[in-house]
Amino acid sequence: MSNAPSDPRRVLVTGSAGFIGFHLARVLLDEGFRVHGFDGMTDYYDVSLKARRHQMLMQNPGFSKTEAMLEDTAAFDAMADDFKPNIIVHLAAQAGVRYSLENPRAYIDANVVGTFNVMEAARRHAVDHLLMASTSSAYGANTDMPYRETMKADTQMTIYAATKKATEAMGHSYAHLWNLPTTMFRFFTVYGPWGRPDMALFKFVDATLDGRPIDVYNHGEMYRDFTYIDDLVRGIRLLMDAVPVRPESPDDIHEGDSLSPVAPYRIVNIGNSTSVRLTEFVDAIEEALGIPVQRNMMDMQKVDVPATWADAELLKRLTGYKPATDVKDGITAFVAWFRDYYGR
Repeated sequence: MSNAPSDPRRVLVTGSAGFIGFHLARVLLDEGFRVHGFDGMTDYYDVSLKARRHQMLMQNPGFSKTEAMLEDTAAFDAMADDFKPNIIVHLAAQAGVRYSLENPRAYIDANVVGTFNVMEAARRHAVDHLLMASTSSAYGANTDMPYRETMKADTQMTIYAATKKATEAMGHSYAHLWNLPTTMFRFFTVYGPWGRPDMALFKFVDATLDGRPIDVYNHGEMYRDFTYIDDLVRGIRLLMDAVPVRPESPDDIHEGDSLSPVAPYRIVNIGNSTSVRLTEFVDAIEEALGIPVQRNMMDMQKVDVPATWADAELLKRLTGYKPATDVKDGITAFVAWFRDYYGR
């Protein structure tokens, strides 16, 4: 046999028709990875947008897909056993903080049961690295900012955040028991082209172009660490190569590293390290659209936290990379995509 690489690395991406999964799959395919996408194509938001993302990925011969629910154990196992991934990036989830008040069971099914199926496949195939999406919502009621991965995070305030925190604990147990290298990422408010229709940026642009007012919660006194999609995906791609190793002793763990003392496991923030006031965010939308935004000032909802802000030093230390796209530039790119895609 020749020494030529017979088979490129095989990456299973769950949530491949989703906003982040689609962008990650594109980057991996451009690099020559074999990518298999798994997506439930749920109707939580416009399925045609998800179908279009999958159609675009299918143009690449390195991409294949399975459309089934994550909690459908038989379907997931058959796919994983057939594809035999080296790396799994698990992005599929029931998303949305507000929706978790209406339909909490969907979060248990997709995020807890579904994630367990992913972990079992990772264990069975002894993958080189399992990477799973958590959320900045895991920091819960913490008010000490910026959020660092080593902070205690036990005060989740929604079932969405609670299920994501549960997957962090589940992931740690499997990393410890089966020596399964596992990285959890805590994403901060992600935005950009091909973004989700349930997210503020999409809703604000859509409403403004329609001449409708937008709802601005907490009278605009909300702060978010807005992370541009290309920056986030680059962070994920680089973390794929930063495989955690179980330390010989707790003394080997670098200060500020969330590496577990008993497992090849760590949690990493991916954020822009800037907290932007919601009113500034809306001003940037107004500027990008060139149309006044009508603002309907509202009280804060019980599912909302007033602020998020990431400390991204660990990501930088592990990868040499730190997201830095200015929110104005990111919003301009989203508006250009939105106008083009919807012909508005």
